[in-house]
Amino acid sequence: MELYATAHLPAARDAIAPDGMDVRVLLGLAAGGMAHFQLAAGQVSKAATHRTVEEIWFFLSGRGQMWRRQAGHGSIVDVSAGACVTIPLGTHFQLRACRDAPLAAVAVTMPPWPGETEAIIVEGEWVPTVS
Repeated sequence: MELYATAHLPAARDAIAPDGMDVRVLLGLAAGGMAHFQLAAGQVSKAATHRTVEEIWFFLSGRGQMWRRQAGHGSIVDVSAGACVTIPLGTHFQLRACRDAPLAAVAVTMPPWPGETEAIIVEGEWVPTVS
């Protein structure tokens, strides 16, 4: 067993997230995991919420907006390279990418992503364009 793990961003996606974003799995430990997410230029994700995990997202490239709502309070923030946002447990969230470039981020999921039944698709701020 190797003491430390090292990974490089995969060229191809590993999966499509329940919200429709491309996912490239990076690394994980007992308390959390990290993945790269990308939404194609001009696209709008499905809105979702999580059953058991919280996330912190750090945006690497592109421009867009993130909508979040919890306990009746919603807000929309502009996101681009260098922006960092939290998605606390129970938060409804959705992303849309500007038309000029894909929107890319890395996210830490705590605890690690448990599987396909984790995300619940909800009504969002915008009409999704992903399938």
